Amino acid sequence: MRIPIIAGNWKMNKTTSETRAFCPEFIKLIDNVKGVEIVIAPPFTALSAAGDAIRDTIIKLSAQNIFWEEKGAYTGEISPLMLKEIGCGYCIIGHSERRQYFGETDDTVNKKIKTALNYEITPVFCIGEILKEREENRTMAVIGRQLKGGLRDLLESDISRIVIAYEPVWAIGTGKTATPQQAQEAHRFIRDFIRKKAGDKAADGIRILYGGSVTPENIKDLMAQDDIDGALVGGASLKPDSFAAIVRFS
Repeated sequence: MRIPIIAGNWKMNKTTSETRAFCPEFIKLIDNVKGVEIVIAPPFTALSAAGDAIRDTIIKLSAQNIFWEEKGAYTGEISPLMLKEIGCGYCIIGHSERRQYFGETDDTVNKKIKTALNYEITPVFCIGEILKEREENRTMAVIGRQLKGGLRDLLESDISRIVIAYEPVWAIGTGKTATPQQAQEAHRFIRDFIRKKAGDKAADGIRILYGGSVTPENIKDLMAQDDIDGALVGGASLKPDSFAAIVRFS
């Protein structure tokens, strides 16, 4: 049985002090939650504060990006050693905003996934199409290409340790959400892709999250789909009450 993951991607939001204020309130609201894995991904400057606040709770810590070298002359980058030391068990890799604004490619995503796995950090590997690609019926071709590139040269045992997040770019921060049926269709394609590449065990075990304007109002319908195993939540994860409501979808 696949344990659902509800992950909050805070993007470039929340200072250290705001993070310290958020965490105790959120922890109270998700008290006694069972059967769901909860992850928060603060910005780099707030990771330490978040890690301290969620220690000894069921909440796990994620970074929003990673570099593929341990150390060196890479101004502005964050290494896997730094993330491990601070307590990150997850890392978001290949988010559409990284691809759109910062030149992330399938090749760099692949390198980052391999690095995260080498340091026992679980990659949350993001894929998804833009509106034009959806309208031209190229969704499956696009996410197929992203899967092929991002997972290149990975073994079945590697793929089994990855979380995939399908995020239709046209639904991120727009208030538009893929219908549960549209999301399920994409998730089924992703699981079938993994089945062909890595076999039944990997395909049946891998968790595939939906992201794109997830709210307390639509989470239940999304989670009712056979191949949706959780959510990567943006704006709604910034407020303790709305994020807690999503965590308590069941």
